[in-house]
Amino acid sequence: MPERNEVSWTAMISGFFRGGRVKESMWYFERNPFQNVVSWTAAINGFVQNGLNLDAMKLFRRMLVSDVRPNDVTFTSVVRASADLRDFVLGMNVLGLIVKFGFEQNISVCNSLITLSLRLSEIDCAQRIFDRMETKDVVSWTAILDMYVEMGNLKEARQIFEDMPERNEVSWSAMIARYSQSGNAEEAVELFRQMVQDCYDPNRSCFASIISALANLKALQAGMNIHGHVTKIGLEKDVFISSSLIDLYSTCGETEDARLVFNLISEKNVVCWNSMVSGYSKNGQLEKAKEVFDLIPNKNKVSWNTMIAGYLENEQWDKVFEVFNQMLLFGEMPNKSTFSSILCACATMASLEKGKNLHGKSFKLGLQNDVFVGTALTDMYAKSGDIMSSKKVFSKMPEKNEISWTAMIQGLAENGFAEESLILFEEMEKTNSSLVPNELILSAVLFACSHCGLVDKGLWYFNSMEKVYGVKPNTRHYTCLVDMLSRSGRLSEAEKCIETMPWKPDYNTWAALLGGCFTYKDERIANRAAMKLWEMGEDSEEKSGGYVLLSNIYASAGRWVDVLNTRKLMKEKGLKKSSGCSWVEVRNQIHHFYSQDGNHNQSEEIFDGIFGKTRVDVECGCKIKKNGHMCMMAVAGTTGHMDKYKAEADSIYKTANNILDKSDKLSNCPAA
Repeated sequence: MPERNEVSWTAMISGFFRGGRVKESMWYFERNPFQNVVSWTAAINGFVQNGLNLDAMKLFRRMLVSDVRPNDVTFTSVVRASADLRDFVLGMNVLGLIVKFGFEQNISVCNSLITLSLRLSEIDCAQRIFDRMETKDVVSWTAILDMYVEMGNLKEARQIFEDMPERNEVSWSAMIARYSQSGNAEEAVELFRQMVQDCYDPNRSCFASIISALANLKALQAGMNIHGHVTKIGLEKDVFISSSLIDLYSTCGETEDARLVFNLISEKNVVCWNSMVSGYSKNGQLEKAKEVFDLIPNKNKVSWNTMIAGYLENEQWDKVFEVFNQMLLFGEMPNKSTFSSILCACATMASLEKGKNLHGKSFKLGLQNDVFVGTALTDMYAKSGDIMSSKKVFSKMPEKNEISWTAMIQGLAENGFAEESLILFEEMEKTNSSLVPNELILSAVLFACSHCGLVDKGLWYFNSMEKVYGVKPNTRHYTCLVDMLSRSGRLSEAEKCIETMPWKPDYNTWAALLGGCFTYKDERIANRAAMKLWEMGEDSEEKSGGYVLLSNIYASAGRWVDVLNTRKLMKEKGLKKSSGCSWVEVRNQIHHFYSQDGNHNQSEEIFDGIFGKTRVDVECGCKIKKNGHMCMMAVAGTTGHMDKYKAEADSIYKTANNILDKSDKLSNCPAA
């Protein structure tokens, strides 16, 4: 048997550490007769690899006490341990030793110091270390590139990327990933193309990023090509690449292909499960989304938030609250994303009581100062009509972003405080020089001008959008402008504005003009606007809106023949007016009621109660108006219960008429 030497002893120490067998490794280290810098470094590095950073630092201290001089590899491991411990003081002490032992210009040590500084958020320190390095390798450049990437400074990161004398797969992947995450998908795809042309092999992270970029572009064919290449090199079962592929196919409407990718993943993590739930949700396949959601073995906050967001996007409000309640029952604490979604549902339904309860929960969880939760609360109170509470929440927000200001400005305008909303906008401009009004804020400003009749001021803001604020008006802004002109009776100007739009106007733009025609009884422009509306859209309910508005205009002008002709035309085209809907919340359950629908499971009991109360009211001689009883008959007819309640309704109507006739005769009698 060959004699043991320092190499064999060090090999045993390193081998046991690699296998996670720390005790056995240290047994060999303590009995090693050839303890030198190599064996000490092997043990220190072994502790770091196993996440035992404090033990690594203790062993490093023993090494110094033993008068063993550390080398560059030793310091690289020690700096890494300091970074993982996130101990700034310890890191600075290590830096002092590095200078003392003369390793301040060693490339690997400096690279570790840059990583340490970045972990401790000491950006300036990292930059100074990089700038003072006499020699830099690709790891140095990539580390400083990653610093700017993490800061979100893409301009500076791209400059460093272009200046790099040498690049590797990590530097390419860092740039591609950040471009993809920041919504600049086109640039990510262009960089990927250059990377392949320069003969670099994309790694797993790079493939996941480029597939996500293609999903944002809805570039299905290009994504399928990448999928084919990934399959060819054996990475198709990687969970991160597979999650990106699921998102790609789902975004492009190919949920069956997304499910095939999902089924092929042998070891699914929670990211894969969440991607599949999100994929079904964004395609409106909520039953399948819920089936997958129920199968997730270890749900996290993202799982719950994804399911809630799916119901929210598809306007199934009762399901939103149902899943939220389940989340609480399972002991999962909601986060700011959860509150934003739930409060959005409360705002849409004007459910003030639920919103107040959620406001209390946000305080309990310490989320009241979060900008997203604060914005959602501001919006919820405003849409529920409680503008004072909305203003109170907004004023107490320690940080406000563009969305926060937009919610408050628009909330004030929608609640009849349009002038106050414009004052708030002017205050924002004065007190927040760094906050440049974006297209959403300017939409809210135009909306406010429209609703308080400040047409000239609204026109000034519209004409200043590009010149002053650098925002090019979009369709929404033009619709606000048309609505503003139409509300003030300047219908010819509104029509001319539509005709000179730089792109084709949408349905809402013409509807705004037609609404103004209804207010000001302008049949000539109404006819032209209605014709444009009829030519647009595939949704029958959307197209019917133009007919209904035109019919109302004819009715207000007494043109009953045209009313009948319009209704007849609607019937011939198979168009129907969208059903009215109302809802009520009883014992945390939301009950929906639609016109011409009797599908509620308690419809019969509800209408028995309605008609029973009405008869009592009539017979007691309460104040009853004939139109009210006509409406009652209409209710009975349109809810699918006409056969059952027709006789009842007729009887009520006759009784009411008799009472009203007697009342009229008495009121016409001469005074005694």
